[in-house]
Amino acid sequence: MGETGEESGKAARHHNDGHRQRLRERFRKAGIDGVADYELMELVLFRAIPRRDVKPLAKDIISRFGSFAAAIAAEPARLLEVKGVSEAVITEFKIVQAASLQLAQAKVMKKPAIASWSALLDYCRASMAYGTTEQFRILFLDRKNILIADEIQQKGTVDHTPVYPREIVKRALELSASALILVHNHPSGDPTPSQSDIDMTKKIAETAKPLGISVHDHLVIGKDGHVSFKSLGLL
Repeated sequence: MGETGEESGKAARHHNDGHRQRLRERFRKAGIDGVADYELMELVLFRAIPRRDVKPLAKDIISRFGSFAAAIAAEPARLLEVKGVSEAVITEFKIVQAASLQLAQAKVMKKPAIASWSALLDYCRASMAYGTTEQFRILFLDRKNILIADEIQQKGTVDHTPVYPREIVKRALELSASALILVHNHPSGDPTPSQSDIDMTKKIAETAKPLGISVHDHLVIGKDGHVSFKSLGLL
């Protein structure tokens, strides 16, 4: 006799439970190096979708956004375009994103910016590389180049953010900051500075200098990498 619908359903649930347990055990033993991107996505989806086989959905999400990181950072409206993604799934993604940003920020706050440059870049990429609109972030440093504050000054459109040099310098004085690192993202993915980026950076540096505040660098973050104004000789 063939299986009944109830028996078939039980078998599918048993297989799914076994797969989840095996994947969790492999992750616990080997960490992130022991799982593929879509399997890491499965592990996140397990919490939002407790019963169904989520492997097809995990692969669909990775295929749509290109990577685990890009998917986790994606805007909720874009995530909802993927069949099978619910509000519960989006909540889990945003919890992971928030936790990763907190961990990345903890590695750089209250630490010498120059000495922790690699961690600083990692944090900037994690927080800004996948944004769909431009953000302008200021990292405020004290006299010992310790990062004392990290603030988003402005948010703009897909290709423009209004920046006000006097407001930036005013905020630096309020924080008793001696130096700044400017950071903004290019949603297009290409971090190459535009002429307006160059002109704006020059204006901020000129406004800050008479007050004893220096601009150490301006980082442009994109999905395809980052660019440093200092490395390019623009500062």
